[in-house]
Amino acid sequence: MGVAAKRTRKFGLVKRMIGRKDDRRKDDTNKKLELEKKKKEELVKAVPQAPSSMFFAANTALVPPYQVLVDTNFLSRTVGAKLPLFETSMDCLLASVNIIITDCVMAELEKLGPQYRVALMIARDPRWTRLTCDHKGTYADDCIVDRITKHRIYIVATNDRDLKKRIRKVPGVPIMSVAKGKYVIERLPGAPGA
Repeated sequence: MGVAAKRTRKFGLVKRMIGRKDDRRKDDTNKKLELEKKKKEELVKAVPQAPSSMFFAANTALVPPYQVLVDTNFLSRTVGAKLPLFETSMDCLLASVNIIITDCVMAELEKLGPQYRVALMIARDPRWTRLTCDHKGTYADDCIVDRITKHRIYIVATNDRDLKKRIRKVPGVPIMSVAKGKYVIERLPGAPGA
């Protein structure tokens, strides 16, 4: 009575299978197509024409009274620092300003709820100019970037890092932000401290 021993195949004799996602299984044609798609994406198809007011990267369309587009984050930081919006922006720019608030910024402030009720009260002030948005959705960052690419007559007031990165890609648009209890302006030619 012998015990039947399990027979195992020897390692070298077992046929190995290649997985579905293995690179060796893909055809060369698929690899070539992927490379061509990447090259097409990398190529610049059209360079947007710079407006005539952009002479030597200084925007000559920015003249007093300055048009200041305000973002949600900027309003909340202004409230946190207990700064008056109009007076502090005039002190920063050393000129008269028109504060502009879009419908998207108002919608964002309303969505944020009771924590931002003071910022919402400031935004509802009748002294500020309200701009109606012609796009769908209420995402203020896209609205602001769209507006400044069409018309480069605005100074954007924001503390949002991602929005600042997007604005810096558009030449000739200055950025105002709240820092150390005061307003700071960047990329405005002829500004004090610039």
